[in-house]
Amino acid sequence: MADIHLYILSPQEVLADLQVGTVFLPGTVSPFQVLPGHAAMVTSLDKGAVRYTSAAGEEGSVEISSGFAKIMDDEVVVCVEK
Repeated sequence: MADIHLYILSPQEVLADLQVGTVFLPGTVSPFQVLPGHAAMVTSLDKGAVRYTSAAGEEGSVEISSGFAKIMDDEVVVCVEK
């Protein structure tokens, strides 16, 4: 399985810089999942959790109050307010 490079950034710090298998984002319209090979897009995010799962099945999350995500070439960059 290909990996996704996930960056989660706030104005104060880098919250995550990881290789993951899946990412779940709290999209403004609805929550959605990003898998390797996802179409390129930019989207706004609502309050909720940015959740991720490693290829080995380990899970993690970061709670956010709002933000934006850019998805392109198996890279997810999430700019958030905590």
